[in-house]
Amino acid sequence: MRILAIESSCDETAVAVVEDGRNVLSDAIASQADMHALYGGVVPEIASRKHIEAIAGLADQALRQAGVTKEEIDAVAVTYAPGLIGALLVGVNFAKSAAFGLNVPLVPVHHVRGHIAANYIAHPELEPPFVCLCVSGGNTLIVDVQDYTRMEILGATRDDAAGECFDKVARVLGIGYPGGAPMDRLAQGGDCQKYPFPAVHVHDAPLDMSFSGLKTAAINMIHNAQQKGEELDLPSLAASFAAAVSDTLVPRTMEAARALGYGKVAVAGGVAANSRIRADLEAACGKSGDRLYLPPLSLCGDNGAMIGCQGYYEYLAGKRAGMDLNAYANRDIKKG
Repeated sequence: MRILAIESSCDETAVAVVEDGRNVLSDAIASQADMHALYGGVVPEIASRKHIEAIAGLADQALRQAGVTKEEIDAVAVTYAPGLIGALLVGVNFAKSAAFGLNVPLVPVHHVRGHIAANYIAHPELEPPFVCLCVSGGNTLIVDVQDYTRMEILGATRDDAAGECFDKVARVLGIGYPGGAPMDRLAQGGDCQKYPFPAVHVHDAPLDMSFSGLKTAAINMIHNAQQKGEELDLPSLAASFAAAVSDTLVPRTMEAARALGYGKVAVAGGVAANSRIRADLEAACGKSGDRLYLPPLSLCGDNGAMIGCQGYYEYLAGKRAGMDLNAYANRDIKKG
């Protein structure tokens, strides 16, 4: 079964052709990161317009690279939630038009479910159930992946997503957008214990997280140093910040893994590319005996292949959408 998959939830336009869920025939991506870097973050109106400009050409490119004709497409899958509403609507409306024109089923896909599915592409042997840490610029969740389409949230951030915090601190430091990769590069060789940051615990919700205080502490430290004319050890600041984020994410993920006893832990989303978090998870799983599934860096960010993969399993589960499909800025992963 060949699925034409479309992703446009934020600042990457992506169209892929995926066969039988795990065989990626093509994955065409147009990033807007350089444009949004001028503003220090994603400008929703610009993102929507750029999706409109790119999406049709990317669809043609994906089909051409896959060696597949339009008539050989069996279904169209599309990210419909969560994300920037205007950006999502571009992908949803293009997908509806494509499904209608090709007379094939339309399959709606939850963006975070797509990130989880990236692990199925990278690790063909991986099957549910497992615990997945989903961590990106817009979402930070610990998910009980009970089946391909049945999931429960075990823990979540109460405020900012971890990826957003990396972006905001990087912007204050002036080292680029998106902030994850520049912060990771800056942290190399730094002393992760030089700058202490607050650790937050949510009362009566041990798997929930909070990052707003951590973000504020880092930004205040930078501003105070600038106002006093003091020089910070920036590699150590970045390393300490990454360690604080990891010290929030990893123990909670491992506690969820211990409680459920699946023996399998996966990671998904853009922040899954962070070297400190990856190393800490590898060490924790090595100690616990859980098998760790990390997506390659190429599948950590937004892409169409992950939507095609999850779309396949949603299709098998009977999920379909009509021409009245709408986009949603927020959507519970449990509802899909």
